[in-house]
Amino acid sequence: MNVLVDTSVWSLALRRPVAQGRSETAELVELIREGRVAMIGAIRQEILSGIRASEQYRKLRDRLRAFSDESLDEADYEEAASCFNRCRAKGLQGSNTDFLICAVSMRRKFAILTTDNDFAGFARILGFDLHAPR
Repeated sequence: MNVLVDTSVWSLALRRPVAQGRSETAELVELIREGRVAMIGAIRQEILSGIRASEQYRKLRDRLRAFSDESLDEADYEEAASCFNRCRAKGLQGSNTDFLICAVSMRRKFAILTTDNDFAGFARILGFDLHAPR
């Protein structure tokens, strides 16, 4: 099963001194080795946003190009809106990007690797799988 890696894990892994010893970082490395990392454009955008140095931006952008974006269609965005509505009805709030990640996970049967605790609540309501580090 492929794993959609959330921005929170990528951000952790890219901050090398902080990331050492974190199980999510080690799991990301293993998933990359296994060729199981899934990417969507919204996550790519979040990872690259806020990088001040142009050279650092270009290096990271070029490295991330090793991961092709999943092609999204209307049904993905409609499912994301449905996820938002279902969670909101249960009192859970999240970002549009979070719910797009949930929708892609559900429609493609991908698990999600994240450090964001909000996804545990989303998973209880929506029924997708969270990927736990091994």
